[in-house]
Amino acid sequence: MGIPPADQLRAAAEVINAGKRIAILAGQGCANVLPQLRRLAESLGAPIAKAYLAKALLPDDDPLTTGGIGHLGTAPSQWAMQSCDTVVILGTTMPWIDYYPKPAQARGVQIDIKSDHIGLKYPVEVGLTGDIGATLDALMPMLRAEPDHTFLAEAQTRMRAWRTLLDQVETTQRGPRLRPQTAMRALSEFAPANALFSMDCGANTHFAARHIQIREGQSWTGSGTLVTMASALPLAIAGAFSQPGRPSIAVAGDGGLAMLMAELSTAVLHGLDVKVMVLNNDALAQVKGEQREIGAQEYGCKLGHIDFAAYARAVGARGLSAGSVADLRPAVQAWLSTPGVALLDVQVDAEEESQRPDKVTA
Repeated sequence: MGIPPADQLRAAAEVINAGKRIAILAGQGCANVLPQLRRLAESLGAPIAKAYLAKALLPDDDPLTTGGIGHLGTAPSQWAMQSCDTVVILGTTMPWIDYYPKPAQARGVQIDIKSDHIGLKYPVEVGLTGDIGATLDALMPMLRAEPDHTFLAEAQTRMRAWRTLLDQVETTQRGPRLRPQTAMRALSEFAPANALFSMDCGANTHFAARHIQIREGQSWTGSGTLVTMASALPLAIAGAFSQPGRPSIAVAGDGGLAMLMAELSTAVLHGLDVKVMVLNNDALAQVKGEQREIGAQEYGCKLGHIDFAAYARAVGARGLSAGSVADLRPAVQAWLSTPGVALLDVQVDAEEESQRPDKVTA
């Protein structure tokens, strides 16, 4: 796949050059074009919001990014999309339509290798079908040379405030059971620099995506549309097979892990470096929160309790548990330092709901 025709590139440049507050939405299609993405953001003074599967595209503390977007994203990313006058969409069909700019608010340019992705989620003014890296290389010389960094500076200020808020959430306990945000903070702190993170789908995914601060050298995968429960463990096994020199870490909910937990014995059988953290709250917490949000009576959300640590030991893995702030950090360190397959069963509060970014409070 090459680059779009020159007239299309000029049309895209005209839209972008007319913008004063430009935001970039980047997806996994940008995985191999990071230098071009960085040059584009720096040249436009544009903050980069990352789609869920692009979490590892840039470290979460990179000054060019406002982090994730969508229900499990950040308030600064939401603000950037609500406040921009121009959006550049690169290699993503991020599913949450209500987190894109309003159509009348912002002009749009989209670049994607697949033509049927153009305009799929947002009515862009110019769509460019082609290799993203080559297309950006061709587009960059047409863009203005002296950007206004005011919009990016405001996004960076908001990111500092957001990190302070997350710190308050992660260090504040509301009841006898651990907050899942606290567990994710501990994992984020102690995870190896080359970790492969694999995600489940559910409330656990929201907490992981928001509170694991991805670092350079780490990787991230899961279900891009968040509709595949039980994905964490098989993805982690696949990661361990494909990249045997790296620790493969699965983050799962108890509902998801219960569906495919027999695969833990597969990891043991093959001697894989697989670590599983299960947020165990005896509930389908995401569905429980959604039912509450629409005013419905809770139905079908309770789960029977499973001692996953005992199960791990039964199939030949190391099984550990944590149920308090005092237990958590030592347990995480012991779990991650275990050779081979290990599972950490973290008892968390089922009443802790995954909030949309503008609703997050300490």
